Amino acid sequence: MPELPEVEVTRIGLADRLRGARVRAVHVGASLRWPLGVAVRSLHDMEIGDLVRRGKYIWMPLAAGRRSGGLLWHLGMSGSLRLHEHAPPPRGRHDHFELVSSAGTLRLTDPRRFGAVLWSDALDADPARKLLAGLGAEPFDPRFTARALHAGCKQRRASIKAVLLAGDIVVGAGNIYACEALYRAGIDPRTRCQRLSLARCERLLDALREVLSRALAQGGSTLRDFRDVHGGAGGFQASACVYGREGQPCVHCGTPVRRVLQAQRSTFFCPRCQTR
Repeated sequence: MPELPEVEVTRIGLADRLRGARVRAVHVGASLRWPLGVAVRSLHDMEIGDLVRRGKYIWMPLAAGRRSGGLLWHLGMSGSLRLHEHAPPPRGRHDHFELVSSAGTLRLTDPRRFGAVLWSDALDADPARKLLAGLGAEPFDPRFTARALHAGCKQRRASIKAVLLAGDIVVGAGNIYACEALYRAGIDPRTRCQRLSLARCERLLDALREVLSRALAQGGSTLRDFRDVHGGAGGFQASACVYGREGQPCVHCGTPVRRVLQAQRSTFFCPRCQTR
């Protein structure tokens, strides 16, 4: 599913192209995860501001005269956004939301329909406030330190892999990126959070930032459905050290990579390089 790198790649690809554009029309297809929450006609002629990302959400500010608010976008498990600057192709069966603007047609394609587009009067007003309230720190925020990660882990009894996926301490570590960060930090994904020392949390935070930076540089990961705003696939998955490599030799020590299930999610790790 699209995680932080894929969402940030999407935001970057749209931000400059949509800034200052005006909404001309909105088309809503099959129901998504939540209703839009506003009449589509009320969005017409609103101007698009600077897009920002929070976790896996993209906030699109909109304003017209004294009225302001915005659309909160989520790509769900299989969604992607594409901006057609010229005449778009006919809508397909998986194209469920379309925003026509003076800069082009922004189309949400989502085969599994777990994505969402919903109106909120502000980021700090419901429903945006409620949806964002439980998110952890942004991984690149300099205010988020290894000590903060360590303090959060000390309060948790679950495995470090499960806690990374939960996203309530730090956001951005989806399944592929959690596996890769834990590998680079030398931490067994089954390790209980409470057992992690400050030094291991320092290595983990450095590894997570390194992995996410590489993923951003490579356009994210495309395991099945994700495409960037130009229709291109991400390339990070091709350089993964452990994810998807069950039975293949570890790139460092040659030990076969193992796969285990944690909360119905596949976890890949090297049993020699990663310790509890």
